[in-house]
Amino acid sequence: MGQLARDVVLTVNRLPGPHQATDVGRRREVLGGKGANQAVALSQLGATATLLAVAGDDDVGDDLLAQARRDGIDVTYVVRRSGIPTGLIIEVLEPQGRWRYLQHLPEPTLLTEADITAAANAFQRMDAVLVQLQQRPAAALAAARQGQTAGSLVVLDGAPADDEHRRSLLAAADVVRADDREAELLTGIRSDNPDKVRKAAEDVLDTGPALIVLGLGPIGNLFVWRHQHWGSGSLLTPLSSDKAVDTTGAGDALTAALTVALLRGDTPASAASYAVAAAGATVRHPGGRPALTDEMLQARIRDGVAPTN
Repeated sequence: MGQLARDVVLTVNRLPGPHQATDVGRRREVLGGKGANQAVALSQLGATATLLAVAGDDDVGDDLLAQARRDGIDVTYVVRRSGIPTGLIIEVLEPQGRWRYLQHLPEPTLLTEADITAAANAFQRMDAVLVQLQQRPAAALAAARQGQTAGSLVVLDGAPADDEHRRSLLAAADVVRADDREAELLTGIRSDNPDKVRKAAEDVLDTGPALIVLGLGPIGNLFVWRHQHWGSGSLLTPLSSDKAVDTTGAGDALTAALTVALLRGDTPASAASYAVAAAGATVRHPGGRPALTDEMLQARIRDGVAPTN
């Protein structure tokens, strides 16, 4: 459950000043948005992915859904809103991986509780439900509860910013993944203090989730878990050794790969290596669209490109 948008990536050597122009070195237009990126990664890694998102009733929406079908994604439950444009995200990428987003994601491109209710049949047959928390909190909670009721692995991507829904969302979740900014919102602790973040993450586990993954910026990713089958533990996993061309989409790839690994029965430590390998592979190219295979990730772990645990 998440965003679907037309994703335009423009690489430039420098940003123009006011009343100036600059040449674009590379232009890439693809299916994007956090929900779609995760669905693409899931499909690439062998899962059968169904996307719940919103598209307009325009030609852009037609083109993006056609691309999703070619990617092996079931788009039966994508909502087509009449009279609105499909979401647009423009990324301007400078050298050294500095990016800026221009996005047009008006309110009607977000899912509603009614959209979740209309897709109730889909939730009954899912092994996992990935919920993007940049959606409306009430809709995200409805999706998480649908997954919980169905016995699915419920994965939250982001941090519940709405205090009204925060406790209920965490209570419905099995896994929570947050980037460094979201991790500080979730724990109240700066990402440059891993020990304090770990303790705060253990407190979050008390509210419901079995596994929390927190980005700590250049330090890496902190995995903290407590589960009857896994026991209790934590792991600070450094970033892969890849040169980062663009960090866009790394978190989406990590979330998708982590989900695949957990569904096949990997331990948290093994799933962490697999997830970090996926994130590292994604930062090597401009844009957030992943380009993954299971064989690639296993090779990256085996060859030491991604850290092993």
